[in-house]
Amino acid sequence: MPQKQDFLQQPIEHIDITRLDVVPVVEGMRQMAFSARDLARAAEIYQRMLADQECGIFLCLAGSLVSAGLKQVFIDMVRHRMVDAIVSTGANIVDQDFFEGLGFRHYVAEERLKAGLDDGTLRDLHIDRIYDTLIDEDELRICDEATRHIADRLELRPHSSREFIQAMGSYLAEQGNAAPSLVQTAYESEVPIFCPAFSDCSAGFGLVAHQHARGSDPHVSLDSARDFYELTQLKIANPVSGLFMVGGGVPKNFAQDIVVAADILGHDAPMHRYAVQITVADVRDGALSGSTLKEASSWGKVDTAYEQMVYAEATLALPLIAGYAYQKRAWESRPERRWAGSWPAVDLAAPADAPLS
Repeated sequence: MPQKQDFLQQPIEHIDITRLDVVPVVEGMRQMAFSARDLARAAEIYQRMLADQECGIFLCLAGSLVSAGLKQVFIDMVRHRMVDAIVSTGANIVDQDFFEGLGFRHYVAEERLKAGLDDGTLRDLHIDRIYDTLIDEDELRICDEATRHIADRLELRPHSSREFIQAMGSYLAEQGNAAPSLVQTAYESEVPIFCPAFSDCSAGFGLVAHQHARGSDPHVSLDSARDFYELTQLKIANPVSGLFMVGGGVPKNFAQDIVVAADILGHDAPMHRYAVQITVADVRDGALSGSTLKEASSWGKVDTAYEQMVYAEATLALPLIAGYAYQKRAWESRPERRWAGSWPAVDLAAPADAPLS
């Protein structure tokens, strides 16, 4: 009978854009056609965002990106002032990044298994599959328990996801740096992370366990309307803004909608000046993830002067676009905005218990 360790042998390695000079590749694509030319223009728009000293940049993340090997790209974008706020799905932040911050890994599914991977066997061994990537379910349960532990130590009231994720970053810093983490790096750099659908991930299991244990007593909950309001406050305070969207879904919609929300609150906030989206979603089904940025302009969300859709899979396109902007180095002259400092820091109230296991 196969054992768990037979499957969990080769860890996913995260690509490092700081060690790869992709500028000649991207500049060569500029003279090509189809998606290559689109990608080169997207890289130039992102470079323009970084060079615009007034522009605040929102990075939107949807899809299994961290587990696929892109974590270090996001960490370097935060470290080098290439992003000022993040709007993400919960899975990227909790199940994948926080999970690795606790010292766990994602693993490559062996080539011989990919074609006929026996998911029943994986289930029996407590192994979860993300396409061609594997994760230890028992370790994921420890991640769930860590989020419950954090909830137990917070003030018993509704929190924005930004507050809760700040507490997660504080927790990782307190526990000691088991592995590089976007959550911890953003916490230390005061870059706020929002997950408007936060319970749709391992944090949801932790929060359910926390609320179940509290019964009818006061408890921690997540307030997605507060997420929306805090994001809108950032837009009001920073009229010039740009979107760098990897995938679509909830993060894309929330980040675009803050322009409309600002108007509803009585503020004349301009549309996002710059916007880039990497997606494989099809525009023809009318769904949000594939809707074009030009369509968003009809809603008053995105200006059309500097917008570009890139129809490509993220693990191919993101290292080229982000790597191009990193190597062009406009980020060196960008100010540190530290937007998380717009709100009081969220501290864990009680001392940590023994390490989770």
